[in-house]
Amino acid sequence: MDIEPLTEGCYFHIYNRGVNSEDIFREKKNYAYFMQQYKTYCSDVFDTWAYALLKNHFHLLVYVKQNVVVPRYTGDGTIRLNASRQLAHFFNSYAQSINRAYRRTGPLFESPFERKRIDNDYYITSMILYCHLNAQLHGFVDDFKEWEFSSYHTILKNDNRVLASKKVLEWFGSVEAFEKIHCNKYDEGTIKEWVME
Repeated sequence: MDIEPLTEGCYFHIYNRGVNSEDIFREKKNYAYFMQQYKTYCSDVFDTWAYALLKNHFHLLVYVKQNVVVPRYTGDGTIRLNASRQLAHFFNSYAQSINRAYRRTGPLFESPFERKRIDNDYYITSMILYCHLNAQLHGFVDDFKEWEFSSYHTILKNDNRVLASKKVLEWFGSVEAFEKIHCNKYDEGTIKEWVME
């Protein structure tokens, strides 16, 4: 099976779940820690446009930044960051923390992580909506706005600490347009069609 590389200058839907559908988030603090570790390891290589964190899986919509170079921590010069490697460091860091905290052993995530290249504007818009509606689709909440572990509310606040919220709002044209498209009624078939599952 060929694994699509995370090509610089492209958008990707990245998703994964716990091994054997095991929960990767066991309590509320895990969601915050996941995003904290994600920011630490991945904010240099990705502009993150949307996310959804659910009990046993997650979705990310990212743009892979180009030519990311950071200062070396030892010696002189710089190093060029690799998006796949940074994601691997992130997954390993989070898994090790969960294993220590809950006295478990072995892999936490399925491997390799799934990724789909997004090659058109419709797909980008659809993925943002898909991320935000995901908890409702899976029956965690009746209204997606009740789910606090997606990027919907962060984007509304134009919070750019982890997300490229400003870019997302510009994509939709305004906060009002962003909210309006989310208020449309979408059936499950339409949502799944967006991401070609």
